[in-house]
Amino acid sequence: MGGRGAASGISVKGFEYGTEFKTLLRVDNIKFVQYNYGSATLPLETMSSGRNRVYVIVNKDNTIKSIGFYDKSGKKKRQIDLTHTHQGQNPHVHIGYNHSPFVVPLTKSDKAYIEKVGRIWSHQ
Repeated sequence: MGGRGAASGISVKGFEYGTEFKTLLRVDNIKFVQYNYGSATLPLETMSSGRNRVYVIVNKDNTIKSIGFYDKSGKKKRQIDLTHTHQGQNPHVHIGYNHSPFVVPLTKSDKAYIEKVGRIWSHQ
């Protein structure tokens, strides 16, 4: 998972694929990762295509910051942010490949997924 140009093997920031994040835990298609360079952020793309990968970003305080859902082609399709307020909502959801300026409320499915990753992370 290289983010910012993962398909090319080198990100636009110049990081080689696989060096931007370290894997903390993997359960089924869910990968808990931590960003190696500064503020935690989700990859825009993943080379784990065909698997509908889910990335869970864990910040330096070992708190789950966000959950990213990726389609079969490795593009980010949905993001749940848990640690900050945006447009009066916390947690909140961004839809689409790019981090859209608009947020949507959590669905019942989103809430269940937040609980699922929270249980997995707390029992690791």
